[in-house]
Amino acid sequence: MIRSLKIMDGCKGTQVHAFPVKPNRFEPNRSNNQTVKPVSNFNAVVSSEGVILPTTELLEPEIEASLKPIHFVEILADLHRRIENCEGEFEKFGVFLEQSAVFRGLPDLKLFRQCLRLVRGHAVDVHEKVVVAAWLRYERREDELVGSVSAMECSGRNLECPKASLVQGYDPESVFDHCLCFRRKDDDEFKIVVNYDCDGDFVEECSNYDGSCENDDDDNNNNNDDVCFCIGDDEIICNRYLVASLSRPLQTMLYGGFIESRREKINFSKNEVSIETMVAVKVFSRTNRLSNFPPNVVLELLCFANRFCCEEMKNSCEAHLASLVCDMDDAVSLVEYGLEESAYLLVAACLQVFLRELPGSMQCSSFINLYCTPEGRDRLAKAGHASFVLYYFLSQVAIEEDVKSNTTVMLLERLVECAVKSWQKQLACHQLGVVMFERKEYKDAQHWFEAAVEAGHIYSSVGVARAKYKRGHVYSAFKIINSLISDYKPVGWMYQERSLYCTGKEKILDLLYATELDPTLSFPYKYRAVAFLEENEIGAAIMEINKIIGFKVSPDCLDLRAWFLIALGDYEGAFRDVRAIMTLDPNYMMFSGNMHGDRLVELLRPVAQKWSQADCWMHLYDRWSSVDDIGSLAVVHKMLENDPGKSILRFRQSLLLLRLNCQKAAMRSLRLARNHSSSVHERLVYEGWILYDTGHREEALAKAEESISIQRSFEAFFLKAYALADSCLDSDSSKYVIDLLEEALRCPSDGLRKGQALNNLGSIYVDCDNLDLAADCYKHALNIKHTRAHQGLARVYHLQNKHKAAYDEMTKLIEKARNNASAYEKRSEYCDRDTAKCDLSMATQLDPLRTYAYRYRAAVLMDNQKEAAAIAEVSRAISFKPDPQLLHLRAAFHDSMGDYVSSVRDCEAALCLDPSLRETVELHNKALERINEPK
Repeated sequence: MIRSLKIMDGCKGTQVHAFPVKPNRFEPNRSNNQTVKPVSNFNAVVSSEGVILPTTELLEPEIEASLKPIHFVEILADLHRRIENCEGEFEKFGVFLEQSAVFRGLPDLKLFRQCLRLVRGHAVDVHEKVVVAAWLRYERREDELVGSVSAMECSGRNLECPKASLVQGYDPESVFDHCLCFRRKDDDEFKIVVNYDCDGDFVEECSNYDGSCENDDDDNNNNNDDVCFCIGDDEIICNRYLVASLSRPLQTMLYGGFIESRREKINFSKNEVSIETMVAVKVFSRTNRLSNFPPNVVLELLCFANRFCCEEMKNSCEAHLASLVCDMDDAVSLVEYGLEESAYLLVAACLQVFLRELPGSMQCSSFINLYCTPEGRDRLAKAGHASFVLYYFLSQVAIEEDVKSNTTVMLLERLVECAVKSWQKQLACHQLGVVMFERKEYKDAQHWFEAAVEAGHIYSSVGVARAKYKRGHVYSAFKIINSLISDYKPVGWMYQERSLYCTGKEKILDLLYATELDPTLSFPYKYRAVAFLEENEIGAAIMEINKIIGFKVSPDCLDLRAWFLIALGDYEGAFRDVRAIMTLDPNYMMFSGNMHGDRLVELLRPVAQKWSQADCWMHLYDRWSSVDDIGSLAVVHKMLENDPGKSILRFRQSLLLLRLNCQKAAMRSLRLARNHSSSVHERLVYEGWILYDTGHREEALAKAEESISIQRSFEAFFLKAYALADSCLDSDSSKYVIDLLEEALRCPSDGLRKGQALNNLGSIYVDCDNLDLAADCYKHALNIKHTRAHQGLARVYHLQNKHKAAYDEMTKLIEKARNNASAYEKRSEYCDRDTAKCDLSMATQLDPLRTYAYRYRAAVLMDNQKEAAAIAEVSRAISFKPDPQLLHLRAAFHDSMGDYVSSVRDCEAALCLDPSLRETVELHNKALERINEPK
């Protein structure tokens, strides 16, 4: 039945169109609820979507939108030196911001976010604090968290607290502390109550919280009412001395050479000051407080303070008004007043709301007028709120939302205007070039890419070449990239780019070089896979795309494989990949953006096997035990269709995504697990995992303990044990962790989680040298299909000097596991050197991102006194994965060879990525001493 669909027929032409193309791809009148056609009509149904399979002619790699230094290690080392040599802590803000821009281009998002926390920690003024705190919140935005009342909610730490951000000052030590938002403030401050009498006249009443009146006759303040301000028919009697003390101009007017200084009554009718404002001036002169004045009066008082240079009054008005800004309506209505009166703090409070409401606030017309236009930027600049960091943040959000929008272009244009330093110009011009390229405005794209190259961003040459290529200048594009390969040390992306401007064997060779130099580039695999498909070699196409999916899971590669499987008639496999894609990115549009994944799920459902929920659990066990993470994701996705509120499934989903190194998607699943929790104790556990994964270990432990106090559960004990084990354990701590895991195992749970708990328990026993108990745990885990326990059991056998048994145990894991690169790597520890080299070669082939194999091979080469080859082996991996351990190893090699300058450079680059490496610090200091020794 599946073969009768004849999908293969659509793959026989030179251009691979699985289905015929309709002139109009999008039919707005087509109902989204149309009935699914029978299997025999599957071809016709998908044909109506106007879907086109990619061809080799249409494929091209994306131009990366982040900074991409051509000498990456040198840039890291330079950043570390500049951070260490900053004369004052204040200077570190700019350097950390630059470092965060460099880290943003790395696959590990944690590095960028950790650096962004350092940027916030070294922010000095309110503007910087507001922007970076909002950025941190955006990076972990909780739009899916149930119970988030507003974007102004505080996370509980000064780092992101909206109130702490509005406090001027610099204290990097306290920025990570808990804020005061949730503490009850016992404030006995003096309160002003202002209202109107029955005749409508404005009256004032000064009282404490207990309602008692404040004595007006205060000798210390020279509190004698001796001057009257007349506004129309109203008179406000004030203390001349107190009013004069508000500012130098008022002091000059009331005590200087002006006639007002000799009058008891002063006419203020023509000064555009209302009676309410003058009463507020009087009250403020006595109390220095604004307490219960309505906002309109405080706004007028702010205007008065500006006119008469009353600095203290202006600050109080700003602080009061800033405290009233709680949502977008407040921000929109008050930001204009703040800009007119140059009220720095008030504008900061409004800016904060705009930023914390992103991306939704971008739809507001006030946002467009103020932040996107040149006139708006000038107004912000006058108020002290136009900066590179502001427009850097805004432009990143805009690019994520819609890279082609006019808003994105305008924000990037403002970013270019704010760019002062070289790296800022490189980033702003390059990103504007990327956006113009995506909009198919190739001439403008070329201009901005050339500006980025002129500022020093060599990678932007890719943009220049691509823009020229699109404009028909193929040879010119080829020459640009060819000169890069000649002038600089070649890297993978250079050959990848040059392949676009070649044909035949030259293209294939360039793509092979690109993969050899950087196996993490996905385009060469995709191109070769589609080329195989065009030759009707679908099996080879699937094998090629599997190579990168095996170690780097991404929706675009799964998208291709799904189509290959459809062409092959493997609908179950295609269904699996589509479900995995929807887990990674629920909004992903498949087939070059022509079809939503949910739509393809609907089309594939009639040809897929029908599973009950019990069948799903059985398949989940099978895939979990075979370490088939993508298959497991697909099963969980199917189960969630039947039971979308099942929080435990969302939690399983998050664990799988973390194993696939998809951190952003994992946190989304974890938050959804928290949202769908059916009980308080369950919700606390998921909140604990969120805290743990975001680096808040102590808070995670507190959540686990609170959950246990409500109800003893497997997950609560497991979380507590896991968090405690993530530190150096002494014998007492290890025993406590063992007790916690044993308590967890006594609680109800499924075999998937119990297998993991047993595996962790075995690891603790090994660390405590209780090898027999460890072996029992691992064997028990294997009995309930926790396949990874083979690795733990092999470790036990190895420690018992049963090396053959250890090797055999890892062989069993290799045979069972779908993703077995780590198994090959681990088995290499239990065999002779030649066999180990074969296993490590296989591990690198399956997953080139694993660093142990490179380090091992380099160490062997050094032992054989082949220093140059050892350094080349490590450098090969560093070129596409700048790992701190690899950098440390190469630094040690350089040090042993007497190349102390290179050793220092590599140490500094490693410390830029991870400042906590003590051995690297020691090696760095030692190499520096050697360099500075007198010759």
